[in-house]
Amino acid sequence: MKSLFSVLLALILALPAAALGAQGISIDGKVKYPPGFRKFDYASDTAQKGGQLVLHDIGGYDKLNPYTLKGTPPAGLDELVFEPLAVPSLDEPFASYGLIAKDIALAEDKLSVTFTIHEEARFSDNTPITPEDVKFSLDTLKSPAASPSYQIYFQDIASAEVLDPRRVRFHFAQRNRELHMIASQLPVFSKKFYSAHPFDAQSLTPPVGSGPYLVKHVIPGKSITYVRNPQYWARDLNVRRGMFNFDSITYKYFKDQIVAVEAFKAGEFDFLPVNMAKQWARDLVGPRFKRGELVRETMPHKNNAGMQAFVFNLRKPVFQDPQVRKALSLAFDFEWTNEALFFGQYTRCDSFFSNSAMSAKGQPAGLELSYLEPFRASLPKEVFTTQPAPFSTKPPASLRSNLLQAKKLLREAGWTVKNNMLVNRKGQPLEFEILLVGAGFERVMEPYINNLKKLGVRAHSRVIDPALYIRRMDTFDFDMTVSVFGQAQSPGNEQRNYWHSTAAQRQGSRNLIGIKEPAVDYLVDRIIYAQTQEELFAACKALDRVLWYGYYVVPNWYLAQHRVAYRTIFARPDTLPLYYSPFQALMTWWLTQDNRQPR
Repeated sequence: MKSLFSVLLALILALPAAALGAQGISIDGKVKYPPGFRKFDYASDTAQKGGQLVLHDIGGYDKLNPYTLKGTPPAGLDELVFEPLAVPSLDEPFASYGLIAKDIALAEDKLSVTFTIHEEARFSDNTPITPEDVKFSLDTLKSPAASPSYQIYFQDIASAEVLDPRRVRFHFAQRNRELHMIASQLPVFSKKFYSAHPFDAQSLTPPVGSGPYLVKHVIPGKSITYVRNPQYWARDLNVRRGMFNFDSITYKYFKDQIVAVEAFKAGEFDFLPVNMAKQWARDLVGPRFKRGELVRETMPHKNNAGMQAFVFNLRKPVFQDPQVRKALSLAFDFEWTNEALFFGQYTRCDSFFSNSAMSAKGQPAGLELSYLEPFRASLPKEVFTTQPAPFSTKPPASLRSNLLQAKKLLREAGWTVKNNMLVNRKGQPLEFEILLVGAGFERVMEPYINNLKKLGVRAHSRVIDPALYIRRMDTFDFDMTVSVFGQAQSPGNEQRNYWHSTAAQRQGSRNLIGIKEPAVDYLVDRIIYAQTQEELFAACKALDRVLWYGYYVVPNWYLAQHRVAYRTIFARPDTLPLYYSPFQALMTWWLTQDNRQPR
C-alpha cells in the first residue's frame, strides 16, 4: 500500500495547476482555427509538389548554424531545415498552432507550459524527436554556445523538465502572458547530432533537422541548394498542408542588390523582393517584362512597421549628448529624399511602432501616464507635453529653418564652427562614419551628409561586405548605421533585446544604440509582464515617447506593402496572409505544370 501511495503522490506532484491542452494557443486564449482544422486559409488544397525554385541572397556564408554568434549562415536554413514546437498563424495577430508539439497545455497559474511531442515527429536521420531533444535545445540556446540574443529572449524560461517519453514541461521564472507563445517558438535540435558536432563550431557540415528540406549542395560564396525531404514527417499535417511545394530551393549569391537585379532580369533566379525605390520605379523593365515573362506586384500586409532609422551608437562620446543627436536629426530632409530619390513611395516613420495602434498619440493619460510619472524629473518635458512627430520640411517648415535650429542646439551644447569645422571646447571635431551594407544607400546618405556639412559636421559613408558588416554590428563597432527594429503584432520579450540596459554591452544583442536608461528598462518590463491588452498598449505608447524624445535615431520610412517581382511560372492560393514576409507567402506557392521539369 505504501508503494502505491508513493506512486500516486509522485504522479500528483508531476502535475501543474490544472491545465487545458490544445493545438492552438494565443495570448488572449482566442484562436481562429478549431481543433482538427484541415489547413490554414492562406494555403491551398490544390497545391502541387515538384520543380526547382531559384532565389538569391547578398554576400556569402561560412557556417551552417543560424543560431550562433560567430559567422554568417546561408539564407533559408532556419526556415527550411529547422522547426519550432509550434508555428505562427499568418492571418492572426498573436496565435500559434502545434507542429512538433501535438498538444500545448498552459498551467492555470501560468508558471509553466507542457508540450506533448507528436508521435510521428522525426529528424531527417529518421530518429524520433524526444523531450530530451527539446530540453537540450532550450539549454543550448540559453548557454554561451548560442548567440546572446537567444539568452535574452528565453531569459524567463527557467528550466525544462522531461516528464515522460513524450512530454516536456517548461518552468517560468515569473508570469508573462506571452511566455508560453515564446516557449513554443523554440527551434528543436537533435541532441544526437550536436553531441557529435559541437554546436558552436563554425562548420559547413550539413545539419540534421526536422524541417521539410535537407541541405544538398554547399558552395560557399556561390550557392546553397536544399532538397525536399521525401520522408518529411509533417508533410500531411494541417499546419504544413499546401506548403513547401518545391522539390529543390537554390540560393545564388551576388555581390550586391544592384548586381542581383540585373541577374534577375537575365533569368538567373525566379523571385525578387524589392527593397529599393529606384529599382522598383525604374530598373524593373526590359524585354522579358514586355513579353510577360517577368511581372511586378505589390502585396498588401498588416505588419507592424516598427522603426527603420539612421542609428546613433551612444557608446561613442560624440553621440552621448541628446542635444547633439537632436541637431543631427534636424539635418535630414525626408520630404526631399522621398520625392527626389524614392518617387514618393514611402511614409515617414512616426513611431517606434509605426503603422500600428501602439504608437503614441496626443498627450499621455491614464495608465500610460502613470507608467511615465515616476520618471518625470529625468525625462524630457516633451514626453509629457508633445505627441511624437518627425522633423519635417513641409511648409511652413523648411530645411533652412531646421538647420538654423540645429545650429542653435549645437552652440548651446558647446560646439562652435572654426575654419568651417564644428569643434567642441577641447577643439575636437564633430565627425563620424556611417557604416552601410549596400551601395544603394549611398545616394540616400549623400544629401544628408551634405546637409551635415552645412553645420560644420564631417560625416562620410562607407560600404562594407555583409559578413564584415554583421561582425561589426555584433561587436558594436560603428558610429552610425542604418537598421530596422521590427515589431511583432504583440510586442514582448524582443523589446529587452532592443532597448534594455542588460543588452547594451552584450555582443550580438540588438541594442545597437547602447541605451542604458532606467525609464526604458522599466517600460520594457511593463511590456513583457503586461497582464492585459490595455497594459500592453499603455506600456508600448509610453516606451514610444521615451525612445522618441531620447533622439536615439533619425527616423526613416516604411511601406505598408511588399514589392515583389517574379517569373510567371507560379500558381498560388486565392488568399494572402495578413502578417507575413514575401518568403512566407512564397512557401505557399507552387510551380505550374509546364514549369516543373528539371532545368
